[in-house]
Amino acid sequence: MRRSLGHGSRRLVGGLRVRLVVTFVLVALVSAVTATALAYRDARTAVLQRTQNTAVNDLRERVAAVGAGLDLPPDQRSLSRFAAKVSEGLGARIVVARHQDLTAVSDAYADTEGRITAELRAAVRSGDGARFQRVQWRGDPYLVVGTPVTYADGDRRTSGLEVFLITDLRAEQDDTAALLDSVRTGTVPVVVLAALLALLAAGTVLRPVRKLGRATRELAAGDLGSRVAVRGHDELADLARTFNETADALQASDAELRAQEAKARRFVADVSHELRTPLAAMTMVATVLEEDADQLPPDAAHAARTVGAETARLSRLVEDLMEISRFDAGAVRLDATATDLADTVRASLALRGWTDRVVVELQEDVRAVVDRRRIDVIVANLVGNALRHGAPPVTVTLAAPGGDRVTLEVADRGPGLPPEVRERVFDRFYKADAARTRSTPEGGGRGGAGLGQDGSLEPGGSLGPGGFGQGSGLGMAIALENARLHGGTIEVAERPEGGAVFTLRLPLRHPDEEEEGDG
Repeated sequence: MRRSLGHGSRRLVGGLRVRLVVTFVLVALVSAVTATALAYRDARTAVLQRTQNTAVNDLRERVAAVGAGLDLPPDQRSLSRFAAKVSEGLGARIVVARHQDLTAVSDAYADTEGRITAELRAAVRSGDGARFQRVQWRGDPYLVVGTPVTYADGDRRTSGLEVFLITDLRAEQDDTAALLDSVRTGTVPVVVLAALLALLAAGTVLRPVRKLGRATRELAAGDLGSRVAVRGHDELADLARTFNETADALQASDAELRAQEAKARRFVADVSHELRTPLAAMTMVATVLEEDADQLPPDAAHAARTVGAETARLSRLVEDLMEISRFDAGAVRLDATATDLADTVRASLALRGWTDRVVVELQEDVRAVVDRRRIDVIVANLVGNALRHGAPPVTVTLAAPGGDRVTLEVADRGPGLPPEVRERVFDRFYKADAARTRSTPEGGGRGGAGLGQDGSLEPGGSLGPGGFGQGSGLGMAIALENARLHGGTIEVAERPEGGAVFTLRLPLRHPDEEEEGDG
């Protein structure tokens, strides 16, 4: 989980960095493109406007200067002379003069038909002053200005003479294109600079995020002292401050919980230890009473056996609490030796008188380094649980299928365990059957607590800590702790044909793998 969290944080930081850089570059690119388009439009408009104004003014001045000496209506010769004189002061521009059916061009070799459009001629012929039009001719841009010539008297009547000026705009087009290329070329360093600034900004923003992610992973791994340095007063500083406050509260809560847990464990251990002495005396008295129960009246005999059974149950509960306290304190150690597991299972069943009540399928010659007493406790709890709460036949199967692990299955044909019970069956003090009865005097007898009258343990009993007893609610928890102490586990499942099956899985350590100080 911690590994996934770490990769997720790196992806988060990397994703934020990429998004910041891309955002900066896009903003810079859009800004550069927009500025380029606006600059090109304004520059082109200014250049063309200046050229248009110059051409119109120059044409008007030249026509006014030359037109005073022209006799109307002109002939072809005078019209050509007029066109040539008008063009003399206009540089390389072409002048076209028209009067009714006569046309004169200042450059005899120039083709003007394709550059003077019908729309422009109609606009000039209307006599409303100078008109201009930009046209494309043979792929090149031109500006054509036309103006009618009017009489100099007061009514300003048109004389029928029209003058057109053709100006080449290729120079202006080249100027605006060069300007566009310059601006476009300048876009590249702008974008590169924006990317560099974005990287710097991303590093400044994401460095605290990266530190916060590292501290979060350390906190998730159990290092409650992990903190981040708070710098500045921005949102990231507030986030770091909140993280530190959360970590402080979590560390304080953890310390308080640990202290309370230690006190609770110490309390249970102390109470259990203090109960052992009075319980020993009570057990001795109860044993004496049980021995003389046959000479007592029926009610007194029943009371004596009840006291003996309850005292035995209380003694087993105290032993179980002591054992759980040792597990919690980490004071439990394995007394591991080379053990034949099949013999251990058979001895555990025989000790409790269960040999005839269960069906055994034990693989022979399965030897491992285990604590024989703790394996006995596990077997006693699992088989006792099946006999008490299940239904026959109860089967005990020992096998080492893989060569490196050993399994011990205890199965019954009872009603099985509901899913909610299977999830909590190993919890301490958990009882699936709340109506389960306490021990009864009929199960007690001579020879010690929990023993039947023939000297064998009753189906629910066991010897020593961890015995299943009459439902203390600790037996299965102790069995699981003993399995974990061996590096194994206990699993519970539902049999397809009905009933529950508990499976003990242990690593199969051979005798030649035993190390000094095992456990």
